[in-house]
Amino acid sequence: MSPTGPVPRWQRYVALGDSFSEGLWDLAPTAEDPAPRPPAAGEPLPGTGSCRGWADLLAGALSQRRTAAGLEPLLYANLAVRGRLLGRILDEQVPAALELGADLVSLVGGGNDILRPGADVGALARGLEDAVVRLRAAGADVLLGTGVDTRESPLVRATRGRVAIYSTTIWSIARRHGAHVVDLWGMRSLADWRMWADDRIHLTTDGHVRVAQAALVGLGLDPDRADWDDPLAPLPPAPRLERVRADARWVRAHVYPWATRRLRGRSSGDVVSAKRPVLEPLVVDGAPLGR
Repeated sequence: MSPTGPVPRWQRYVALGDSFSEGLWDLAPTAEDPAPRPPAAGEPLPGTGSCRGWADLLAGALSQRRTAAGLEPLLYANLAVRGRLLGRILDEQVPAALELGADLVSLVGGGNDILRPGADVGALARGLEDAVVRLRAAGADVLLGTGVDTRESPLVRATRGRVAIYSTTIWSIARRHGAHVVDLWGMRSLADWRMWADDRIHLTTDGHVRVAQAALVGLGLDPDRADWDDPLAPLPPAPRLERVRADARWVRAHVYPWATRRLRGRSSGDVVSAKRPVLEPLVVDGAPLGR
């Protein structure tokens, strides 16, 4: 569908967060490899410069709508880093966004904290709200994101209650301070495992595309696709033995390495820096997007 409605007013968009906003597992196509394959289990994670993700796609959509209306392309920075806990996001990335003079900030974090059994959801929410107040006082619009409903995920569904409480609080924070929300919990399409990478934590390319559309809706704009949240055609149920074997492979390939890093006090983002630390237009084939 051709989007209608208001032209995006934002000129400087900064994305903050963890691997979800960095775009892990959605690899950016290149001229040499237009359909890059995500690493298989046991292979190294993709480098920070190779990830795209929903925030990049949102920035591209906003920029295209601006230039179609005769305005300058959107300037965009992405400070999100995989593995980041909410405290570091708030302490490091929020001040950087303020320094960049962002007029739109997406702030989605806390998921890595909630995976830990001792997570204090109330403390996470208080820290998030303080950051929203700071950003709003500086004149920035803020886009928050709820958690995803984990009811269908083995092991991870143990966090469902904490995710639900945190998500409810995010809606309350948004109402109090005039922020926007991308409603990941309510997305029907994300209940399908075909939207998720092999690690069952990060989205596939199609998942990121759909979240970018949800973000447009959360900002009060028309989506580019009318079917952005339509469920996929159902597959026949897999035999129980096949599901058990798949779960066992997942534990070996993804849960065990994750738990080992936690025990050693390490993170997948320890040696990773932000992929787009400076506000710049998105460039495609050597030209700013939309030009």
